[in-house]
Parts: sequence; structure tokens; C-alpha cells
Amino acid sequence: MKWLRKKNNHQPSLSLEQERAEKLGELGAQLWALRQEQGLSLEQVVVLTRIPRRLLQAIEEGNLDDLPEPVYIQGLIRQFADALGLNGVEFSGTFPITSTRVNPQGMGNSSSLSQLRPVHLYFLYIFLIVCSVNGLSQLLNNAILQASNSQNQPYPKQKSVLKPEIAQRKESVKVKPVSDTATGVQQGQIVQIGVTLKSSSWIRVVADGKTEFEGILPEGTHRIWKAQEQLTVKTDNAGGVLMSVNQEKAKEMGEPGKEEEIRIAAKPKL
Repeated sequence: MKWLRKKNNHQPSLSLEQERAEKLGELGAQLWALRQEQGLSLEQVVVLTRIPRRLLQAIEEGNLDDLPEPVYIQGLIRQFADALGLNGVEFSGTFPITSTRVNPQGMGNSSSLSQLRPVHLYFLYIFLIVCSVNGLSQLLNNAILQASNSQNQPYPKQKSVLKPEIAQRKESVKVKPVSDTATGVQQGQIVQIGVTLKSSSWIRVVADGKTEFEGILPEGTHRIWKAQEQLTVKTDNAGGVLMSVNQEKAKEMGEPGKEEEIRIAAKPKL
């Protein structure tokens, strides 16, 4: 009787490998049944989880030998369960990674460390993936910023091709101070000019040092300006502007298409 009681008190315990195999078979059967219930094929689950078909099949069949390290098996089960609508963390958490048995002797430190190594490797693997993703994201952001900055940078100002031509035209402009005899301006008389546009032309009129008008006048326009001391008329199309001084006969300011500037001053009173 004593022998029988001793035998019943010491039931053989499962090894960690047997626990994993038994739990994998249980979880795999549940996942297979749920997949069949949802009408999903393994190929469809492959698309959802990006897990190779052979690993998914090994999980469903409880084939521990065709799967990687236990910590990775737990991750695969979690992804599989998530794809089927389960709580993957809770579902995969029942798969044993390390042994929960406590070594009654004081020599369990080395074995517990060796059992924790796969977990450490798992976290190291996750850490490396996160770092790689962050690094790639930073590189992409820097490239986008550099491209955006290069597009937003103002282009260097180019010298207008018209500038040399305008400079030459400015050099050819001759200021013609008109005498009293030529313009018919008498002593103390107000200066008055009238312009009539034969063709659309740019014109600027300065009366007594103040700009009275600057802009383009259309063909057929007739304008009159007066000044007490001096009137200056400038145009970029001298042949298109007829100008009269103090209601005299109008004359062209110069040749067509050329700049011309004429200054008319009243003779001061003596």
C-alpha cells in the first residue's frame, strides 16, 4: 500500500517541449476551426498576415518541428489570431515560452538565464526593426525637405535681355532745352504743352519737378499739361507722339520707336 501511495504522489510532469507541443496543437486546432468557419483559405490568411503558408499550416497542424524559436512561434500565433478577429496578444499569451517551474535548488540562475535568452533576442529583434524603420523614415523626410527647399529657393535673377538695349537707348537720349524763340514762350508766360498720340506709346510728364503722368497712352489720346517754370516730356516712341508748345503747331518728338526727352522752360521775369 505504501508503494502505491508513493507512486500516485509522483505523477510524471510534462517537459517544456511537450507543453509547447500540446499547447500548439490546441491553439492550432482553434485557429483552423475559426478559419474554416469564416470561409478563409490559407492563401487569404497569407495575404492578411504576410506569414508564409508553410508556417501557418504548421501552426494549424501543431507541428512544432517546422516552426522557429518559441518566441517567434508566439508572435506568429498572435498575427494569425489577429487576422481572424481574435485578441492576438491574449490568445498567443497561453503558448509557453519559458518554464514556470521553480528550481528548489540554488543552481537555477544559469538555467533561467538561458531560458530568457530567446526573449531577449526577441526584444532585440523588435528594437532593431523599430530603429531601422525610424532611420528610413528620417532619411525619406530629409530627402523630401531637401527637394522642397530646392523648389522653394528663388531662381537667381537673370539680367533682362532688354537692359543692354535700354541702356543704349538711354545713352542716345538727348535732352533738348528749347529756347524761348523756338517755343514762343514769352517772359513770365506759363508753359503749356499738348500731346496727341499717333500710336500707343509710353510717356512721362514732369511739371515743375513733379511727375504729373507716367504710363501708356493709347492711340488718339490728346492731353494738355501746364507748368509755371519747366515741363519735361519723355517717351519711348518719339515718332508716335505729336507735341505742341503753347498751342503752336504740333510736331513729332522724334523718330518712331526711339526714346526722346524734351525739356521746356519758361524764361523768368526780369
